[in-house]
Order: sequence, then C-alpha cells, then structure tokens
Amino acid sequence: MTGATATIATIASIAPSSADLAALKARQQGAWSSGDYAIIGTTLQIVGESLCEALDLKPGSRVLDVAAGNGNASLAAARRWCDVVSTDYVGALLERGRARAEAEVLPIAFQEADAEALPFDDAGFDAVLSTFGVMFTPDQERAAGEMVRVCRRGGRIGLANWTPDGFIGQLFRTIGRHVPPPAGARSPALWGTRARLDELFGPHGATVSAESRHFTFRYRSPAHFVDVFRTWYGPVLKAFAALPVLGQQALERDILDLVGRFNRATDGTMVVPSEYLEVVVTR
Repeated sequence: MTGATATIATIASIAPSSADLAALKARQQGAWSSGDYAIIGTTLQIVGESLCEALDLKPGSRVLDVAAGNGNASLAAARRWCDVVSTDYVGALLERGRARAEAEVLPIAFQEADAEALPFDDAGFDAVLSTFGVMFTPDQERAAGEMVRVCRRGGRIGLANWTPDGFIGQLFRTIGRHVPPPAGARSPALWGTRARLDELFGPHGATVSAESRHFTFRYRSPAHFVDVFRTWYGPVLKAFAALPVLGQQALERDILDLVGRFNRATDGTMVVPSEYLEVVVTR
C-alpha cells in the first residue's frame, strides 16, 4: 500500500457527523462557485466521450449527469442522441453548459440539484453519469445511493474518478499538507479505488467494473498550469487565498515539484498524464 493509499484508508474509517457534512458541503459549494471551473472543465471533454462509449449508450436512452459541471458528459451523451438531464449544485456552471449545448443545438435539460438529494423519481433513468463530480460529495454513501436509486434495474452508472496515486490525487494531497482538510472529511480520491467503489455500490446489489485510464494535462509550461489552476480552479484558488504570501510561495514550489515528477515533456511545456478510474456500475 502506498503512502497516499494508506492515508486515504485511514480517512475512510472516520465517519463525519451530519453537522460536519453540512458545513463541509457549504464550504465545498463556495469553493466550486469561485474561480471558473468551466475554463478547466472544457479541457477534460475527451473523458466524457470515453465514458459514454464505455457505457455503450443507446440512442433514446434517458441519461442523468450528476455534478455535471459545465456539461462534458452531458454533451457527449446528447451527441449520441440520448435524452439528457444535466445537474449541478452550482448554477453558474449549468449556465456554461447550457451555452455550450445551445451552440451545438443539443436539446439538454439543465436543472440545479444536490447529488446527495436528487429530485427525480426512482428508476427514472437508463444511465447515470458523473465525470470528476460526484466524487467530491461530502456524504459519499448517500451520493452513491442516490445514483443507484434513480437508475433503473439493469441500467448503468458511469463514473470517471481521479485515483489517489495519480497526478490530481497527489495534487490534492500536496494542497492538504499546506491547507489541511476539515476534520473527518473523507478524501474524494477514495472514489478512485476499487475497494471503496465496492463498499459504495456493493450493498445495493450492483456490480462494479473499473479500468485505469489516463487524462493528459497539456499546458504551455508548469508555471502556466499553476497560474491557470490558482486563478480558475476553485479548490486551488481557495487554498492559495487561505495562505500568507510565504505560504503561497511554498505551495507553488511544491506543486511545481509535483509537476516535475510527472511531466514527460522535455521542451519546457507541460505534458502530465493523470490516472483516473473509468467505472461502469451495473444496476
């Protein structure tokens, strides 16, 4: 077991109280509402396309995208002639998704919704998707249960989740050394482990398959990556804002060191593969 995985296993054993979860959710919603995730989200579009292919979506399928952000998986499903509902608890991100859908003349319904309390009937969807979204919910069991509840028997749940040992998992671990997460918070990267997925979906009688995939971050330089993420990516923006000047400089150095360990470019640019799990849960 690696150090990152061991840390996550320890965190998994902590059960936050409902009060802790409510406070954490408010804090997270504030983070994702800051900056502009859509600027980064659009670069991840290929993940939504791959996930829809992994689910083998059929035209006419009713599809729900949970914690959709600016709609990568929503757009991918709509391009496959599915009937799509795109949801997130940050209204501004849904507006960015709506603008993209209108530009492509894709008939997607957009609705604000909390992944832990989805406002939809039981078994109302053929497929339920989330790309790097539902993994950030504070109450992981409840979010998984809600995805199962709204998916019909025989339907599929498709997820793309960063792994703890991949680049983004390590980025969050690096940030956590400078700005510790709230006590009792479970790491989002748990969703990127097969053991945790079995814990979340196995009790519902669902079967889980997961494949390791890589998304490659491509930026003009490592410094460009840090600048983009600290300006537009809510969790990183908030981390820098929480630190004094010297602390910000130390965090920047550590992120640049992390990029250096993963970067396979030799021309001054940044080309960093980041592992994620492509997950198909059969209801």
